[in-house]
Amino acid sequence: MNTKVVVCAVLALVLVSATLTEGIPLARMGTELRCQCISTHSRFIPPKKIQNVQLTKSGPHCQNVEVIATLKDGREVCLEPTAPWVKVVIKAILDRAQANIEPQL
Repeated sequence: MNTKVVVCAVLALVLVSATLTEGIPLARMGTELRCQCISTHSRFIPPKKIQNVQLTKSGPHCQNVEVIATLKDGREVCLEPTAPWVKVVIKAILDRAQANIEPQL
């Protein structure tokens, strides 16, 4: 009779833990499920002021392509991906990434 109680208690514990973990949002697990950019900046920023550029494709988290530039003063700026100068930056990043993938002969 004691083994039945222990088995039922363990089964109940497993069911409760499975139910609770199913409800945990992915944001708690380090995955953002929303767009990072609320508004975008389309005016030209001189390249010497840009430290890093992050390109995020559209997906289930956000329907927009997001281009986030980190400036040398630490600020992050969301760039308008359709602006002509931003397209040049995106193309340069993608070309550089492609060159790193292809074997050097």
